[in-house]
Amino acid sequence: MKGKITIGEITNLKSHEIFVFGSNMQGEHVGGAAKIAHEKFGADWGMEEGESGQTYAIPTVDFTSDGRMELEDIKMFVQRFIEHVKVNQNKKYIVTAIGCGIAGFEYSEIAPMFSECLFIGNVSLPKEFWDNIKNVN
Repeated sequence: MKGKITIGEITNLKSHEIFVFGSNMQGEHVGGAAKIAHEKFGADWGMEEGESGQTYAIPTVDFTSDGRMELEDIKMFVQRFIEHVKVNQNKKYIVTAIGCGIAGFEYSEIAPMFSECLFIGNVSLPKEFWDNIKNVN
């Protein structure tokens, strides 16, 4: 598991590292990890999903309703992220606790969506995600 745990606040990235954060469906990166992604690592304003700069956005908030996205929608975005990671093995994806801050989800709701990362070497997840993935398997 060493090297696969996202540790603490991320303030610097190596040239091959990608900061993975939860975004909103408008791509307005105004708070939490999204703000850091935009200000420090080049996340494009208005881009709600995908890789830009040294970031990868996964939507977890939708301002068009009550703000809370459906878990099935987030799961679809996470699956697209996992497929992206598989074809970009030359990069290391450092996943923050997406969905578990401003979006208001529990680790136990989001973490299992990343269970396939157990078998992918270029992804690190927060310890809380790994703890919840172990509880599911």
